[in-house]
Amino acid sequence: MFLSADGESGKRFGNETIRINDTGQVSIKLPAELTHLANAPHGRYVLEAAVSFTHRGAEWLDRITANRAVAYRLHHDVDRGRWYVTASWQRTPAPTPPLEAALATGMVGVDMNDDHLAAWQLDPNGNPTGDPQRIFYDLSGNATHRDAQIRHALTRLLHFTKRCGAAAIGIEDLDLADSKTREKHGRNKRFRRLVSRFPTAKLRARLVSMAAEQGVAIVAVDPAYTSRWGAQHWQKTLATPCRKPSRHDAAGIAIGRRALGYPIRRRTAPPPQHQSDTAGHRIAQTAPDSLRREGNRPPATDRAPRGPSPSGTRKRRPSASNTVRDARSDPGLTPAH
Repeated sequence: MFLSADGESGKRFGNETIRINDTGQVSIKLPAELTHLANAPHGRYVLEAAVSFTHRGAEWLDRITANRAVAYRLHHDVDRGRWYVTASWQRTPAPTPPLEAALATGMVGVDMNDDHLAAWQLDPNGNPTGDPQRIFYDLSGNATHRDAQIRHALTRLLHFTKRCGAAAIGIEDLDLADSKTREKHGRNKRFRRLVSRFPTAKLRARLVSMAAEQGVAIVAVDPAYTSRWGAQHWQKTLATPCRKPSRHDAAGIAIGRRALGYPIRRRTAPPPQHQSDTAGHRIAQTAPDSLRREGNRPPATDRAPRGPSPSGTRKRRPSASNTVRDARSDPGLTPAH
């Protein structure tokens, strides 16, 4: 219960067999054996119902107006008892922008999870700006529902990227094909079911195709230790009383910094010339007559008494030090034996 026909460039409205004009009228070119059923000139059959394309309708109209190829498929939905028309065409490959130009305005680092996308905007220097964005989706239900959820989530992600003014999205180059087997995770059925349901390949492929329509570049990076190092270096640092970043939010920062070419940690150790005293830490004491010299801890007798005890029974003064060095520095004290 379906009928399909490929498009032809140069033909009227982009398809000779199934023709849909700009008003939505559908006409079908009948074969020679069925020309006696035609209700229009030139052996064509015109359907009574008109069609409309709400998704990318303007782009479809531009193609048929220029007589560019458009393929159609008429199919019958048995459950709903309705007929649908699907239009498809091949886009001209978009030129890939240079990586330096795509990263000049910063990027959005995205951590893909089983139920949401954790995104955070980064400036060209790798510093997170704004607040984290969490785009949730539900992967339960049939394949059509899951595909719609993924498409809607990626659309929201691209809109967020355009609002930020960024021209690139950093994602993890995940490949969980070897993580679905029992040999690797044993009897952990829950984890294997989670990994099998996670659409890594579909998310990446659909994001690349949808980003090309918006002029956004996709940068895939190594996923190693992004969650661990992101939580270690960024999760607690960016926490405020009004904002509690999650481990996935911090992982988005780690992915974005790695895509920009920066290390994940906030700052690296300074060179030896800038650490302390031109090269290394100080290991020797200053001279005795130097001002603000680093001396030893003063003896106990040089400290001020704490005063009487709260109970009023303590009246003994602090005892002298038992070390020979402290006794030698004070002539009035004799070392205890």
